[in-house]
Amino acid sequence: MSLSLLSLPLSMRVAPVVMQMGAGYAPVGNAPPMNAMAGAVAPTQSRVAQDQAILVQGGSLRTWSYRSPSVEQVQVVLSTEGRPLDADIELWHGPDNTPCKMRVYVENGQLRPFSAVVETPRGPNTVAIRNIGQIEFPIAANVFAEGIDTPTPECMSAAMTVQGGALRTYPFDPFVDSVQVLLKTDGRPLNARIELLQGPNNNKQVIELYTEDGCDRPFFCVLETPGSGNVVRIVNTAPVEFPMTASVVPNSISEGGGYDAVLGGDVVIGGDAMR
Repeated sequence: MSLSLLSLPLSMRVAPVVMQMGAGYAPVGNAPPMNAMAGAVAPTQSRVAQDQAILVQGGSLRTWSYRSPSVEQVQVVLSTEGRPLDADIELWHGPDNTPCKMRVYVENGQLRPFSAVVETPRGPNTVAIRNIGQIEFPIAANVFAEGIDTPTPECMSAAMTVQGGALRTYPFDPFVDSVQVLLKTDGRPLNARIELLQGPNNNKQVIELYTEDGCDRPFFCVLETPGSGNVVRIVNTAPVEFPMTASVVPNSISEGGGYDAVLGGDVVIGGDAMR
């Protein structure tokens, strides 16, 4: 016997029970979830989240490949949990072709993480990171192609020529938290050594750089400079026939300013610390 819908009591005239999809689950088909599209690339100053980094154990090698020719720059970020950082970074472009490579040493990878931009024109390209430290010193490595750091107009306009075999030093005030470093040539090979010193002959960070074409593949990095007594030293390790231009300017400045004591730094007797 069939019953009409109008003859049923009100309590029975309800919609049938259906399964509800919770937030974060995609509907049937190829449409992505709404919350998966929310948000964008993290700002460059906030750096990349640690959960996106890959742990590279001592003595091991990791590679990041980019086959698309539209990827013309990648940023490399290396850090540790407070231990020293010692790594080799190479850019592979075709078989037996390494147009850019660098050796990086950082005394404290948590206080001063390494961050540099590697030019990758005319893909495909592969970035290889080798932890040449001991097995007790792993590093967290991340390579990404979006939201990378770029030099400011002040950095682009502050270029100074450094002849082959010469060096330049750039001292910074205690309230400068980080600095930008940009090295270029007129198309000749680029061989340089970048040092961050805090006190006499006290290297906190060292970068030994080689680029086969300093115009097509300039080098740009951001050095963290906590504390006082920080000096950036740029050395052109190439012969005198290969000059380069160097730009070193402040990147971020703290509001309070820091006047921490540095072992081996300037000693003021009978004077005020802040004048």
